[in-house]
Amino acid sequence: MWYRRSFLLLASAALAAAQTATPATPQRLEEQIRGYTSQDRFNGAILVAKDGKIVLSKGYGMANFEWSEPVTPDTKFRLGSITKQFTAMAVLLLSDQGKLKLDDPVCNYVAPCPDAWKPITIHHLLTHTSGIPNFTNFPEYAKTMTLASPPAESLKKFLDKPLDFAPGSSFNYSNSGYVLLGYIIEKVTGGSYADYLRKNILSPLGMNDTGYDDTVTVLPRRAAGYERTGTTLQNAKFLDMSIPHAAGSLYSTTLDLMKWDEALTAHKILSTEAYKRYFTPIRKNYAYGWTVKTEDGVEQINHSGGINGFNTRIVRVPSQHLVVVALNNVIPGQPDKLAQELVKLMLGLDLPVPEKPAELKLSNEALEKFVGNYSIAPTFILAVTLEGDQLMTQATGQGKIPIFAKSANTFYPKVIEAEIVFDLDAEGKATGLTLIQNGRRMPAKRQ
Repeated sequence: MWYRRSFLLLASAALAAAQTATPATPQRLEEQIRGYTSQDRFNGAILVAKDGKIVLSKGYGMANFEWSEPVTPDTKFRLGSITKQFTAMAVLLLSDQGKLKLDDPVCNYVAPCPDAWKPITIHHLLTHTSGIPNFTNFPEYAKTMTLASPPAESLKKFLDKPLDFAPGSSFNYSNSGYVLLGYIIEKVTGGSYADYLRKNILSPLGMNDTGYDDTVTVLPRRAAGYERTGTTLQNAKFLDMSIPHAAGSLYSTTLDLMKWDEALTAHKILSTEAYKRYFTPIRKNYAYGWTVKTEDGVEQINHSGGINGFNTRIVRVPSQHLVVVALNNVIPGQPDKLAQELVKLMLGLDLPVPEKPAELKLSNEALEKFVGNYSIAPTFILAVTLEGDQLMTQATGQGKIPIFAKSANTFYPKVIEAEIVFDLDAEGKATGLTLIQNGRRMPAKRQ
């Protein structure tokens, strides 16, 4: 099987190259970060650490714009779905302690339990293979996110919904599954999810700047979350933090997440067998609260998070003892892409410094011709509006994103890697568009 051997040789060569390449200097990392901050693509805290030592740890921009309070390495950010890796560890720890089994049916803990849920196990919840639909995608979510909803109440929102697929047969990212895991943790322990994490994971690891966020506690050095619409900055929409629960409720700092990485590297808290399951991908490269895949010749373990006003990213490269953390508090932003580029630079790869694209100033009369709704799919519409002199786009179920002209019919958003090319008729009015993103061309007709 020469082809298998050739593949292994190539993989080994790539790994050897990564191990011998010269990591970027802090100054070069700083250049890359400044390329993002100068274009309003990142506002927050960055940490890069290798071999247990900090290479770069800095804040960029404001933790609180109203008080002109700058971001620092000990600023606390909401993590969003990075929370899931802590939830997964809590479940594995309970398994190590003999208090539950990963192949337990969820109906052991939920009563009454729908018949459709009877094949679903805790393992399915951890790996997003349960088929339980994601309640944060429900149309009513935006209207109810301001109202308190502890797990027992949240379960009612999806308990009677049909499954997306037979349990174990496919993958669909589901916050519902992780809220249900939080519910199970509380059932098994007889206490709160927050207390179990603090006593059994956070405190033993010295993660004193990490915890369950809420709007009641006076929390020193907490970042506020913001949304940018065009050139306008506003406070993020309110979210009652009982809703994300075990799917996205935690806050932390870049420095505490370095402690987390060190604990994972040292295999603290869990048994060896539990760690093996923790990092073993099942479907779509997803393990237990982590995505695990080979990129740039090395295994990378990562996860991102997004919650009102915040988006976040942690990337671990175990073979290089490398971790990159990017915590951002102005959305939309690009901490995912920035963190990945910092990893590449630390692996010795060459990257261009991001440059601000040239902008073409068009009149409001010209911009008006693009306004309308464009159907990419029957249930996925891209709405184009004009607010003042700023052209805006909004995809179904997503926030508004400003776009800027590169030519008379080509636009780009600054905060994501994409391009929109409008089809124009003889009078210059848009009849359709093509969204170009991630190598895909998605045509859309104007409704």
